Amino acid sequence: FALRDPASTRLEREAQRLAALLEIARAESRATGVPALWMPTPAGDPAAAFRFVGLRAGSRLPEEWLDDGVRAEVAGGRVVLGPDAILPPQRIVLALGEQRLEIASDGLGAFAAIAPQGPAP
Repeated sequence: FALRDPASTRLEREAQRLAALLEIARAESRATGVPALWMPTPAGDPAAAFRFVGLRAGSRLPEEWLDDGVRAEVAGGRVVLGPDAILPPQRIVLALGEQRLEIASDGLGAFAAIAPQGPAP
């Protein structure tokens, strides 16, 4: 029997959750025509683990990881979510312990979890 690493399972859950949150924010940005960004906060920030910037005040998307050990890195420090229909290709590297997983979009398609492609940004 091969047992999966629990950190890997937790990281996959976080990646799927973040990809869904990014798509929700992307849809809201396009619907309202207001620019929106996603940014991880510096490690140790007591207010939130990441932020959605530009969404309307009534948007109550989570800003915390389910697992406190998760860290995110983004080339450029932020992810552009809209309002444009075509965005630049973007990549977020999630880490939990020794495990790494990426969430990426080619700018046209939805954000999705993928196997790591290379070194963290």
